[in-house]
Amino acid sequence: MAKIAKNPTRKAGSNLDTPTDLAPEGVQAVSDAINGLVADAFALYLKTKNFHWHMSGPHFRDYHLLLDEHAEQIFATTDPLAERIRKISGTTLRSIGHISRLQSIQDNDEELVGPLDMLRELMNDNKAMAKAMRDAHEVCDEHDDIATASLLEEYIDATERRTWFLFEATRAADQSGH
Repeated sequence: MAKIAKNPTRKAGSNLDTPTDLAPEGVQAVSDAINGLVADAFALYLKTKNFHWHMSGPHFRDYHLLLDEHAEQIFATTDPLAERIRKISGTTLRSIGHISRLQSIQDNDEELVGPLDMLRELMNDNKAMAKAMRDAHEVCDEHDDIATASLLEEYIDATERRTWFLFEATRAADQSGH
C-alpha cells in the first residue's frame, strides 16, 4: 500500500492537509502552476466581459454574443482548477489582490478599444493562456499528477478553439474592410 504524503508546509493536523500520494514538492509545484492559471483565467474572464460590455460597431451582436460565450467558458475553468489544487492538499487563491500578484494576462483599462483590437488582444491572451496550460501540464507530468494533466488537456483544446474563433473573426473583418 502506498504511503500517503503529508504536506510539510502546514502544521500537523491542519484541516486543510488533504491526504495525497503526491510528494510535497509535487504538491507545491503543481499548486503554483495551477494557481497561476486560475489567476489568469479570472483576469481573462474579466477582460473578456469588459470587451463584451463595451463592444460596438456593425458586428456588435455577433461579437457581443461570442465574447459572452467565451467568458462563460473561461469562468467555468476556475472552480475545477482551484478544486484540483485542494484535492492534492494545496491552497488556492484567496482574493483579488492574490489574483493580481499571480496573473500574467495584462488588464486593459482603456476607456475605448476598437472591436478588432479587442478581438486581437483576446486572441493573443487566449494563445498565451494555452501556452501556460501546456507549461503547467509539463509540471503535472513531472510530478505524476495525471488527473490535473487530464483536466488541462480539455482546457487547452477549448482555449485553442477560442483562439481560432477570434482569429477567424478578425481575419473576416480585415478582409471585409471593417
